[in-house]
Amino acid sequence: MADVVVDILLESDIVAARLAGREAARELGFGSADQTRLATAISELTRNVIKYAGTGVCTITDMSAGSVKMLQVEIEDHGPGIPDIDQAMTDGFTTGGSLGVGLPASKRLVQEFEIDSAPGHTKITIGISRQVL
Repeated sequence: MADVVVDILLESDIVAARLAGREAARELGFGSADQTRLATAISELTRNVIKYAGTGVCTITDMSAGSVKMLQVEIEDHGPGIPDIDQAMTDGFTTGGSLGVGLPASKRLVQEFEIDSAPGHTKITIGISRQVL
């Protein structure tokens, strides 16, 4: 599977990224629960791009090797960055008037979750994997 790249420019791109993630997971044989968890995490993270940075990009990559099927998703923007990642990962913390569950909930939905953020650039990498017998 070639990388799937979705530019996040408009609210409708959130849905496009979500669907692309779900489809990529389906193609690799992930079950509907894993597909839904990945799609939900992508939706939350791309919504943050629109809300806080304005624009960004979502890249979905098949990282499978041998008997391990793995999808990695990178969501990148060039917005203000996340000043305090530890605080942002605390349930209930918000700078945007929301419930403050987006980042921590997204982390709970996937097996891999990493944030790299500084003013002008944030990249969040998430992933799901499964062993193929």
